[in-house]
Amino acid sequence: MIRNTLAFVLAALCVTASHAQASSAKKDLIAKVLQAQRPAIESIARNLAEQPAADLLERAGAAIGARIAPDKRDAVARQIQADARKYVDEAVPYVREQAVRLGPSTIGALLDERLSEDELRQLLAILESPVYAKFQTLGAEMQEVLGKKLIADTQSTIEPKIKALEQTMASRLGLPSPGAARPAARAASRADKAR
Repeated sequence: MIRNTLAFVLAALCVTASHAQASSAKKDLIAKVLQAQRPAIESIARNLAEQPAADLLERAGAAIGARIAPDKRDAVARQIQADARKYVDEAVPYVREQAVRLGPSTIGALLDERLSEDELRQLLAILESPVYAKFQTLGAEMQEVLGKKLIADTQSTIEPKIKALEQTMASRLGLPSPGAARPAARAASRADKAR
């Protein structure tokens, strides 16, 4: 009986030691995944920190036109933009630092719960792959070429819908209907961008 108990205790210790090593190895893999994803985590933080300033700038733009004398609009707009830049310069580093600090307890916990150690190894191999890194660098270019082609292919269908929406909105707001000068201005703007 003592021999069975001793065997059981030894077996339990081996399983516990194996689990501790696996947990330690899994934690190391999660830390490496988080490090590989740090730019994405920082980008999320930047977007979260900048969004309130962007929203406030948009609202301020509308208010400036309605509440500020025409001769003072540019100066007030510059001051408000400087205030927003100051906020962003202060908020982004703080929020970015907090996001990186919270990564292990949030994203790391999710990875630990949902992915096995083998899956984490596979994920890490993908994230550290030179091909994946090269693919990531193509993101902006892929977006640009798709966007240009999409605009070219849908413009004839979408532009009349935009004009109809502009007219409906102008009517609801009691504003004059957008004139023929607006499409000409848009065409000139597109021509300038194409150069």
